[in-house]
Amino acid sequence: MQNQLEQLKALTTVVADTGDIEAIRQFTPVDATTNPSLLLKAAEIADYAPLLDQARNWADQQGNNGELRLQDLTDAFAVKIGREILDIIPGRVSTEVDARLSFDTAATVARAYKLIALYEAEGISKDRILIKIASTWEGIQAARELEQQGIQCNLTLLFNIAQAVACADAGVYLISPFVGRILDWHKGQQPEADFSGKNDPGVQSVSQIYQYYKAHGHNTIVMGASFRSADEIRNLAGCDRLTIAPALMQELANNETELSRALSPAATDAPAVIACSEADFRWMMNEDTMATEKLAEGIRKFAIDQLALEQLLQGK
Repeated sequence: MQNQLEQLKALTTVVADTGDIEAIRQFTPVDATTNPSLLLKAAEIADYAPLLDQARNWADQQGNNGELRLQDLTDAFAVKIGREILDIIPGRVSTEVDARLSFDTAATVARAYKLIALYEAEGISKDRILIKIASTWEGIQAARELEQQGIQCNLTLLFNIAQAVACADAGVYLISPFVGRILDWHKGQQPEADFSGKNDPGVQSVSQIYQYYKAHGHNTIVMGASFRSADEIRNLAGCDRLTIAPALMQELANNETELSRALSPAATDAPAVIACSEADFRWMMNEDTMATEKLAEGIRKFAIDQLALEQLLQGK
């Protein structure tokens, strides 16, 4: 019997949620995702010191000072890590735009073009990169523009169907609904409730989005993210993609019991079409306390880690 990680790979494209190159080499995922939190951890690994030096040298050559130099440094480091990952995996790496730009469409687009240019300077074509952007209205509109220019995007910090529908309407390549953070919020509200198995609200949210997309013919890829347990992963087996941290991949690899498909693209009763103009989007977000709070919290946390990464790189 194959272990559950191998069984999962037969049902779902497995993506590594890490900046740890050795972990990626160990678990052989198709794709990989990074974010400021993961890059912060990578920056503290001694083996990556040469990449830091290369990023610093490039930033110095740009001749910028202050905040612009820090932007150059962190962007270059993110791309250096991304390039190393792409040497191992057959697919794509997601590289995130600074979360502090989450409400600025034009600035997000400009930073995305900069990241693509940095990858191209490393000999990496844009078809191996996904630009990772927070699922604000402004971020989704930035993704719409980038997708029209052939730059594909991964919309992250996604917590409800309104964000998912807006992303599909914008022609976004891939979304990353956050399973574990949805569960965290509901546990905080109802600490005694049973959220195991199919009762997990994060699992339910991703299942709803997946079924909506398949029923209405949307091509946007659903990639469940931010898992708290291997059980959440098992309950989403069959989802287009799942991005999984190395510790949970190891747990699945250690389990040889049979893994059943949980999600299937087979036709079901089609849910009603959801209208998602800007006004619709903002109203649906306003009515969803969990999604509003977790989106804001996620942006703040990524911004804090981005600042910590800048300070660490500057200090080194």
